Amino acid sequence: MLHYMPMPTPQARAYQRGGADAYGRTAEHQTSDGDGAPCRHCLKNIPKGAGMLVLAHCPFPEKQPYAETGPIFLCADECKAHADPATSPDVLSTSPTYLIKGYSEDHRIVYGTGAIVEKSSVASEAQSILAQDRVAYVHARSAKNNCYLLRIEGVGSPS
Repeated sequence: MLHYMPMPTPQARAYQRGGADAYGRTAEHQTSDGDGAPCRHCLKNIPKGAGMLVLAHCPFPEKQPYAETGPIFLCADECKAHADPATSPDVLSTSPTYLIKGYSEDHRIVYGTGAIVEKSSVASEAQSILAQDRVAYVHARSAKNNCYLLRIEGVGSPS
């Protein structure tokens, strides 16, 4: 079974309340055009006309050579986190393709795991990557822009 993990709520709230991003800057405030602005916390597209934040984000616990940092969108108003981690979120259905790749327990890319996949194959490809011994989790990213979307983890079968 897969779990789709949004940005942790404390981190989202810090950004939404004016906290510094990965580059030490406050987020830019913009208005969503309703197309292609996925929030990394609620894992839905930010509706047209709604306020959104644009900021630099690094989804890794510490800086190291594989800790990619890039732009993300976040609802400007406090939103609820993606509620059901076992359900594929909206942000994985809005683009025809996604970049997925596996990372080790020490947060390094596991070479050979990266692939651009059709949206209908994200779950099966993530399962395949997670089955590899060295892979601890998978990132899903924009295939066009390489922007981080969410983390995918494998969990044991429910008892």
